[in-house]
Amino acid sequence: MISQRATAFVPGHVTAFFSAHPADDPAVAGSRGAGLTLADGVTVRVSAPAGPVDGDGDDSDAADASDRDANADGGSRTVDGENRSIGAVDDVLAELDATAADVAVETDLPIGAGFGVSGAAALGAALAANDALDRARTENDLVRIAHAAEVGRETGLGDVVAQARGGVPVRLEPGAPGVGELDGVPATARVEYVTFGELSTEAVLGGDTDALTAAGEDALDRLRADPRLPTLMDAARGFAREADLLVPEAAEAIDAVDAAGGEAAMAMLGRTVFALGTGLSDAGYDPEACRIDAAGARLVER
Repeated sequence: MISQRATAFVPGHVTAFFSAHPADDPAVAGSRGAGLTLADGVTVRVSAPAGPVDGDGDDSDAADASDRDANADGGSRTVDGENRSIGAVDDVLAELDATAADVAVETDLPIGAGFGVSGAAALGAALAANDALDRARTENDLVRIAHAAEVGRETGLGDVVAQARGGVPVRLEPGAPGVGELDGVPATARVEYVTFGELSTEAVLGGDTDALTAAGEDALDRLRADPRLPTLMDAARGFAREADLLVPEAAEAIDAVDAAGGEAAMAMLGRTVFALGTGLSDAGYDPEACRIDAAGARLVER
Protein backbone atom coordinates (compact mmCIF):
# COMPACT_ATOMS: atom_id res chain seq x y z
CA MET A 1 0.00 0.00 0.00
CA ILE A 2 1.36 3.43 -0.95
CA SER A 3 1.50 5.90 1.94
CA GLN A 4 -0.98 8.78 1.80
CA ARG A 5 0.37 12.28 2.30
CA ALA A 6 -1.10 15.72 2.89
CA THR A 7 0.28 19.21 3.49
CA ALA A 8 -1.30 22.12 5.34
CA PHE A 9 -0.27 25.75 5.68
CA VAL A 10 -1.23 27.78 8.75
CA PRO A 11 -0.46 31.51 8.99
CA GLY A 12 1.55 32.91 11.84
CA HIS A 13 -0.38 35.02 14.32
CA VAL A 14 0.73 38.00 16.39
CA THR A 15 -1.63 38.86 19.22
CA ALA A 16 -2.02 42.58 19.79
CA PHE A 17 -3.89 42.25 23.09
CA PHE A 18 -5.94 39.65 24.93
CA SER A 19 -7.79 38.71 28.09
CA ALA A 20 -7.41 35.22 29.57
CA HIS A 21 -10.48 33.04 30.23
CA PRO A 22 -9.51 29.68 31.75
CA ALA A 23 -11.95 26.79 32.14
CA ASP A 24 -11.80 23.12 33.11
CA ASP A 25 -12.79 22.14 29.57
CA PRO A 26 -9.99 23.25 27.18
CA ALA A 27 -12.53 23.62 24.36
CA VAL A 28 -14.33 26.24 26.45
CA ALA A 29 -11.18 27.98 27.71
CA GLY A 30 -9.49 30.60 25.60
CA SER A 31 -9.05 34.32 25.21
CA ARG A 32 -10.73 37.44 23.92
CA GLY A 33 -8.67 39.91 21.93
CA ALA A 34 -7.31 40.72 18.49
CA GLY A 35 -4.26 40.32 16.31
CA LEU A 36 -2.92 39.88 12.79
CA THR A 37 -2.41 36.65 10.85
CA LEU A 38 0.72 36.58 8.70
CA ALA A 39 1.54 35.24 5.26
CA ASP A 40 4.71 33.93 6.93
CA GLY A 41 3.57 30.79 8.73
CA VAL A 42 3.96 27.08 9.35
CA THR A 43 3.84 24.21 6.87
CA VAL A 44 2.96 20.76 8.19
CA ARG A 45 3.42 17.59 6.15
CA VAL A 46 1.82 14.36 7.34
CA SER A 47 2.62 10.97 5.83
CA ALA A 48 0.49 8.00 6.81
CA PRO A 49 2.40 4.73 7.19
CA ALA A 50 1.76 1.85 4.83
CA GLY A 51 -0.90 -0.47 6.21
CA PRO A 52 -3.78 0.19 8.62
CA VAL A 53 -3.47 2.94 11.20
CA ASP A 54 -6.91 2.90 12.81
CA GLY A 55 -6.82 2.60 16.56
CA ASP A 56 -3.05 3.02 16.98
CA GLY A 57 -3.38 6.30 18.87
CA ASP A 58 -3.08 6.35 22.65
CA ASP A 59 -3.84 9.50 24.63
CA SER A 60 -1.75 8.23 27.52
CA ASP A 61 1.33 8.26 25.30
CA ALA A 62 0.97 11.87 24.11
CA ALA A 63 4.53 13.10 24.37
CA ASP A 64 6.04 16.13 26.00
CA ALA A 65 7.83 18.59 23.72
CA SER A 66 11.25 16.95 23.66
CA ASP A 67 13.94 15.98 21.18
CA ARG A 68 13.47 12.55 19.64
CA ASP A 69 13.06 10.97 16.21
CA ALA A 70 9.82 9.03 16.81
CA ASN A 71 7.06 8.52 19.31
CA ALA A 72 6.17 5.27 21.01
CA ASP A 73 4.06 4.18 18.03
CA GLY A 74 6.82 4.71 15.47
CA GLY A 75 5.87 7.93 13.66
CA SER A 76 8.73 10.37 13.15
CA ARG A 77 8.50 13.98 14.31
CA THR A 78 10.69 16.77 12.95
CA VAL A 79 10.71 20.55 13.29
CA ASP A 80 12.72 22.36 10.62
CA GLY A 81 14.50 19.12 9.80
CA GLU A 82 15.57 18.35 13.37
CA ASN A 83 14.22 15.43 15.38
CA ARG A 84 11.82 17.14 17.74
CA SER A 85 8.25 16.83 18.96
CA ILE A 86 5.69 19.53 19.78
CA GLY A 87 3.36 18.47 22.57
CA ALA A 88 0.20 19.98 21.07
CA VAL A 89 0.89 18.17 17.79
CA ASP A 90 1.24 14.85 19.60
CA ASP A 91 -2.07 15.42 21.36
CA VAL A 92 -3.81 16.22 18.07
CA LEU A 93 -2.49 13.03 16.50
CA ALA A 94 -3.59 10.98 19.49
CA GLU A 95 -7.10 12.42 19.22
CA LEU A 96 -7.21 11.47 15.54
CA ASP A 97 -5.74 7.97 16.09
CA ALA A 98 -2.81 9.04 13.95
CA THR A 99 0.21 8.65 16.22
CA ALA A 100 1.88 6.28 13.74
CA ALA A 101 1.97 8.97 11.05
CA ASP A 102 5.16 10.86 10.20
CA VAL A 103 4.92 14.61 10.77
CA ALA A 104 7.29 17.30 9.51
CA VAL A 105 6.81 20.88 10.71
CA GLU A 106 8.61 23.66 8.84
CA THR A 107 8.65 27.38 9.56
CA ASP A 108 10.84 30.42 9.12
CA LEU A 109 9.17 32.08 12.11
CA PRO A 110 11.02 32.14 15.44
CA ILE A 111 9.62 29.64 17.94
CA GLY A 112 8.57 31.01 21.33
CA ALA A 113 8.63 34.62 20.16
CA GLY A 114 4.92 35.40 19.87
CA PHE A 115 4.03 34.04 16.41
CA GLY A 116 1.73 31.19 17.47
CA VAL A 117 3.99 28.49 16.01
CA SER A 118 2.80 25.79 18.43
CA GLY A 119 -0.86 26.48 17.66
CA ALA A 120 -0.13 26.61 13.93
CA ALA A 121 1.68 23.27 14.08
CA ALA A 122 -1.23 21.69 15.97
CA LEU A 123 -3.82 23.02 13.52
CA GLY A 124 -1.72 22.08 10.51
CA ALA A 125 -1.26 18.57 11.87
CA ALA A 126 -5.03 18.25 12.39
CA LEU A 127 -5.83 19.36 8.83
CA ALA A 128 -3.12 17.27 7.17
CA ALA A 129 -3.65 14.12 9.26
CA ASN A 130 -7.38 14.27 8.65
CA ASP A 131 -6.75 14.37 4.90
CA ALA A 132 -3.89 11.87 4.75
CA LEU A 133 -5.67 9.30 6.92
CA ASP A 134 -9.21 10.05 5.70
CA ARG A 135 -10.57 10.71 9.18
CA ALA A 136 -13.65 12.53 7.83
CA ARG A 137 -13.71 15.31 10.42
CA THR A 138 -15.20 18.74 9.73
CA GLU A 139 -13.15 21.95 9.80
CA ASN A 140 -14.74 23.08 13.06
CA ASP A 141 -14.01 19.71 14.66
CA LEU A 142 -10.35 19.89 13.61
CA VAL A 143 -10.03 23.45 14.90
CA ARG A 144 -11.61 22.32 18.19
CA ILE A 145 -9.12 19.46 18.51
CA ALA A 146 -6.14 21.73 17.83
CA HIS A 147 -7.44 24.46 20.16
CA ALA A 148 -7.97 21.98 23.00
CA ALA A 149 -4.47 20.57 22.49
CA GLU A 150 -2.89 24.05 22.53
CA VAL A 151 -4.80 25.13 25.65
CA GLY A 152 -4.11 21.81 27.35
CA ARG A 153 -0.39 22.28 26.82
CA GLU A 154 -0.59 25.86 28.16
CA THR A 155 1.24 27.19 25.10
CA GLY A 156 -1.57 29.46 23.91
CA LEU A 157 -5.20 30.47 24.37
CA GLY A 158 -6.43 31.99 21.12
CA ASP A 159 -3.93 31.47 18.32
CA VAL A 160 -5.62 28.42 16.80
CA VAL A 161 -9.06 29.95 16.24
CA ALA A 162 -7.47 33.13 14.89
CA GLN A 163 -5.20 31.20 12.51
CA ALA A 164 -8.14 29.17 11.25
CA ARG A 165 -9.94 32.39 10.29
CA GLY A 166 -7.10 34.48 8.84
CA GLY A 167 -7.13 38.22 8.21
CA VAL A 168 -7.34 40.49 11.26
CA PRO A 169 -9.31 38.26 13.66
CA VAL A 170 -11.13 39.67 16.66
CA ARG A 171 -11.95 37.10 19.32
CA LEU A 172 -15.21 38.29 20.88
CA GLU A 173 -15.79 35.24 23.06
CA PRO A 174 -13.28 32.58 24.16
CA GLY A 175 -13.27 28.96 23.13
CA ALA A 176 -13.27 26.62 20.17
CA PRO A 177 -15.87 26.66 17.35
CA GLY A 178 -19.33 26.12 18.77
CA VAL A 179 -18.32 27.97 21.94
CA GLY A 180 -16.26 30.99 20.95
CA GLU A 181 -17.22 33.87 18.69
CA LEU A 182 -15.07 35.61 16.10
CA ASP A 183 -15.29 38.80 14.07
CA GLY A 184 -12.62 40.71 12.19
CA VAL A 185 -11.29 44.05 11.05
CA PRO A 186 -11.74 44.24 7.25
CA ALA A 187 -8.23 45.36 6.36
CA THR A 188 -4.99 44.28 4.73
CA ALA A 189 -1.48 45.63 5.10
CA ARG A 190 2.21 44.99 4.79
CA VAL A 191 3.62 43.86 8.14
CA GLU A 192 7.22 44.08 9.36
CA TYR A 193 8.54 42.34 12.44
CA VAL A 194 11.73 42.00 14.43
CA THR A 195 12.38 39.56 17.29
CA PHE A 196 14.58 40.09 20.32
CA GLY A 197 14.13 36.66 21.92
CA GLU A 198 11.65 34.33 23.56
CA LEU A 199 9.09 35.00 26.28
CA SER A 200 7.53 32.09 28.14
CA THR A 201 3.79 31.83 27.50
CA GLU A 202 3.45 29.32 30.32
CA ALA A 203 5.13 31.67 32.81
CA VAL A 204 2.85 34.59 31.97
CA LEU A 205 -0.40 32.61 31.80
CA GLY A 206 0.51 30.61 34.89
CA GLY A 207 0.70 33.74 37.07
CA ASP A 208 -1.85 36.32 38.18
CA THR A 209 -3.70 37.41 35.03
CA ASP A 210 -6.23 39.79 36.62
CA ALA A 211 -4.48 43.01 35.54
CA LEU A 212 -3.73 41.53 32.13
CA THR A 213 -7.36 40.54 31.60
CA ALA A 214 -8.68 43.94 32.67
CA ALA A 215 -6.31 45.67 30.24
CA GLY A 216 -7.32 43.27 27.49
CA GLU A 217 -11.01 43.89 28.02
CA ASP A 218 -10.45 47.66 27.82
CA ALA A 219 -8.47 47.27 24.60
CA LEU A 220 -11.17 45.09 23.04
CA ASP A 221 -13.86 47.63 23.91
CA ARG A 222 -11.83 50.32 22.14
CA LEU A 223 -11.44 48.23 19.01
CA ARG A 224 -15.09 47.21 18.88
CA ALA A 225 -16.06 50.88 19.04
CA ASP A 226 -13.66 51.72 16.17
CA PRO A 227 -12.66 48.61 14.17
CA ARG A 228 -9.67 49.96 12.25
CA LEU A 229 -6.00 48.93 12.14
CA PRO A 230 -4.67 52.19 13.69
CA THR A 231 -7.05 51.68 16.64
CA LEU A 232 -5.87 48.08 17.03
CA MET A 233 -2.23 49.18 17.11
CA ASP A 234 -2.88 51.98 19.60
CA ALA A 235 -4.91 49.66 21.83
CA ALA A 236 -2.08 47.12 21.65
CA ARG A 237 0.47 49.64 22.88
CA GLY A 238 -1.77 50.64 25.77
CA PHE A 239 -2.38 47.00 26.66
CA ALA A 240 1.33 46.15 26.85
CA ARG A 241 1.94 49.02 29.25
CA GLU A 242 -1.12 48.44 31.43
CA ALA A 243 -0.53 44.68 31.62
CA ASP A 244 3.15 45.31 32.52
CA LEU A 245 4.36 43.07 29.68
CA LEU A 246 6.39 45.60 27.69
CA VAL A 247 10.08 44.58 27.62
CA PRO A 248 12.81 47.24 27.19
CA GLU A 249 13.89 46.16 23.70
CA ALA A 250 10.32 46.27 22.45
CA ALA A 251 9.66 49.64 24.08
CA GLU A 252 12.73 51.10 22.39
CA ALA A 253 11.69 49.80 18.97
CA ILE A 254 8.10 50.99 19.34
CA ASP A 255 9.30 54.47 20.31
CA ALA A 256 11.67 54.53 17.33
CA VAL A 257 8.86 53.59 14.92
CA ASP A 258 6.63 56.24 16.46
CA ALA A 259 9.35 58.86 16.03
CA ALA A 260 9.61 57.86 12.36
CA GLY A 261 5.86 58.37 11.96
CA GLY A 262 4.86 54.70 11.97
CA GLU A 263 2.67 52.29 13.93
CA ALA A 264 4.20 49.44 15.96
CA ALA A 265 3.29 47.23 18.92
CA MET A 266 4.63 44.26 20.89
CA ALA A 267 3.46 40.75 20.03
CA MET A 268 1.84 38.76 22.83
CA LEU A 269 3.55 36.75 24.06
CA GLY A 270 7.09 37.26 22.81
CA ARG A 271 9.96 39.71 22.62
CA THR A 272 8.77 40.71 19.17
CA VAL A 273 7.71 44.03 17.69
CA PHE A 274 5.47 44.21 14.63
CA ALA A 275 4.75 47.30 12.57
CA LEU A 276 2.47 48.27 9.72
CA GLY A 277 3.90 49.26 6.34
CA THR A 278 7.60 50.14 6.52
CA GLY A 279 7.56 51.32 10.13
CA LEU A 280 10.52 49.27 11.38
CA SER A 281 12.56 49.85 8.23
CA ASP A 282 11.99 53.60 8.52
CA ALA A 283 13.15 53.43 12.13
CA GLY A 284 16.49 51.87 11.10
CA TYR A 285 15.79 48.21 11.83
CA ASP A 286 16.34 45.27 9.47
CA PRO A 287 13.00 43.48 9.81
CA GLU A 288 11.35 40.53 8.15
CA ALA A 289 8.32 41.52 6.06
CA CYS A 290 5.15 39.86 4.79
CA ARG A 291 1.48 40.69 4.38
CA ILE A 292 -1.61 39.95 6.41
CA ASP A 293 -2.83 36.48 5.40
CA ALA A 294 -6.41 36.67 4.13
CA ALA A 295 -7.19 32.97 3.75
CA GLY A 296 -6.43 31.34 7.09
CA ALA A 297 -5.37 27.72 7.63
CA ARG A 298 -5.75 25.50 4.60
CA LEU A 299 -4.64 22.34 2.83
CA VAL A 300 -2.17 22.98 0.01
CA GLU A 301 -1.04 21.00 -3.03
CA ARG A 302 1.27 18.14 -2.20
